[in-house]
Amino acid sequence: MRKLISALLFLGTSLLLNANPATSPNGKLTAETTGNKLVICFEGQTVLQLADIPFDQLEFVRPVSADYRMLEGKRLHCTNEASEYQAPIGKYARIVMRLYNDGVAFRYEYTNLHNSKVPAERTSYVIPEGTKRWMQQWSDGYEGFFPMTTTAEVKTLAGFGGSFTTNRINTHWGYPLLMEPAEGVFALITEANIERRQSASSLFNEGELFSVVQDQNDLLLSGDWHTPWRVVIIGKLGDIVESTLVTDVSEPANYTDTTWIHPGVVSWIYWANNHGSNDFSIIKKYVDMAATLHLPYVLIDAEWDEMDKIAANEGKTIEDAVAYAISQGVKPLIWYNSSIGWVDGAPGPKYRLNKPEDREKEFAWCESIGVAGVKIDFFSGDTQANMDYCQDLIESAARHHLLVNFHGAPIPRGWQRTYPNLLSTEGVFGAEWYNNVPHFTEKAARHNATLPYTRNVIGPMDYTPCAFSDSQHPHITSNAHELALTVLYESGLQHLADRPESFLAQPQAVQDFLGNLPVAWDETRFISGYPGESAVLARRSGDTWFVAGINGLDDPQTLATDLSFIGKGKAQLFADDASGKWKISTVKKLPAEIACQPRGGFVLVVRP
Repeated sequence: MRKLISALLFLGTSLLLNANPATSPNGKLTAETTGNKLVICFEGQTVLQLADIPFDQLEFVRPVSADYRMLEGKRLHCTNEASEYQAPIGKYARIVMRLYNDGVAFRYEYTNLHNSKVPAERTSYVIPEGTKRWMQQWSDGYEGFFPMTTTAEVKTLAGFGGSFTTNRINTHWGYPLLMEPAEGVFALITEANIERRQSASSLFNEGELFSVVQDQNDLLLSGDWHTPWRVVIIGKLGDIVESTLVTDVSEPANYTDTTWIHPGVVSWIYWANNHGSNDFSIIKKYVDMAATLHLPYVLIDAEWDEMDKIAANEGKTIEDAVAYAISQGVKPLIWYNSSIGWVDGAPGPKYRLNKPEDREKEFAWCESIGVAGVKIDFFSGDTQANMDYCQDLIESAARHHLLVNFHGAPIPRGWQRTYPNLLSTEGVFGAEWYNNVPHFTEKAARHNATLPYTRNVIGPMDYTPCAFSDSQHPHITSNAHELALTVLYESGLQHLADRPESFLAQPQAVQDFLGNLPVAWDETRFISGYPGESAVLARRSGDTWFVAGINGLDDPQTLATDLSFIGKGKAQLFADDASGKWKISTVKKLPAEIACQPRGGFVLVVRP
């Protein structure tokens, strides 16, 4: 009788787990098949539908948990849990779907392949017209705006940096895509865990149907193969901003010795000069600035291979520049052209990394002269060949104890966990564009207030923030707005954009702030805001909280700053006055709100 009761209990539990809907551990998310659609709900509200699904019903497989540590990111200790389900798709394929507490991740797994082409993707998201969404038109460098719209009928941007609008309706979209399907409920669509033999993907739409399309992959596959994880982060805005789901589903670090990996702030030469680093005297100024501000790194940008050809350098070479930085206690990073994207007419050095033997030789030389890391630029999109090349570069760099920053590159998709020496990636329409196009000036504040909810959700973002002076085109965001970006934006290598003369002319309190700025955070909390309007985040390093907020509007705005979770502490406030000058003060009581100037901002540093 006891065995019979146990068997009945097991059968009842199994039927309960296998019945629709599939449910996340905290019960907030459900996924249920209805006809040929999979309906995903958050707290009972429909958030997203997958159309034309190739399976009937999801069956429970097992609980899944994530518990790991990062060297940089929103938090150093990450945890999450999920309920994993699966369903067969024919004889040799299945979908595996995990319902996490803050989203859904699924992938297609195939067995018994025999010299086969990559299977066609079967994922299509339904985004009804009228739904608010923030979408970026696809480009191989993921450098575009995320304007809010309620329709897919958006005309294609063209020209340098999307400087004019064509008459053609755009149908190709890059990740991430943020939407608000119900008031106060959001979903962010992306992907994660690109592995060998895989391309990345993007979205193509026909009306309301947004289909996942894998980029070029010419391999013929045998044995087992699976797609990357298709990821949808779901919940309130705080759930989106604070989520680590992209790394939760990514492979753990593939090497254990990470003692040589140190995130940090970088002085950066390109923004002010709109040029590379073939002038030894300019490099020296940026090294000296880094030493004065106590920044750990300096980036020696493009064209350093031409340094010995410039008469004014008096024979100085890149090795002299590296040696000078080291002598001042500053660790040098140097730039390379990937030589697969922009090559003709582009700066060098070129073709030094493409062949494995050349790459190993180059990175061994970097290590031998004291280079701490490499910035590799000008990639050419999401193809399988590019994805493998990126992983080749990171792994080779790790063998020679080199940090990596990808520029002109696709967005992060979880490699920051798998390869801890990959500390940042551009893949963003950042401050560099003050060099290139005049229209960035007017749109920057709103764009800046959108990125914490879109691009920076999925991984480190080398926006190159914080400029108090002007580059080729002026900026009209305030000084406090610019300072706030250094906290608001997460990047394991935080490149400061402005020229030395500008940084060293700032009040001593601002200089001290930059010299003590963390870039790896123990904890991140969303405080308030709305995409394109404002953003307030609190990040903790040790026992100190850095609270940053920006106003994305052209009018004054008061931002909510409920910091009751911090408790009491001594605080320093960096803000603007109406004339645009610094307003720096000591705060005895943490404010419930802070008034911001048009396109303004603030930083509040709270110490116990």
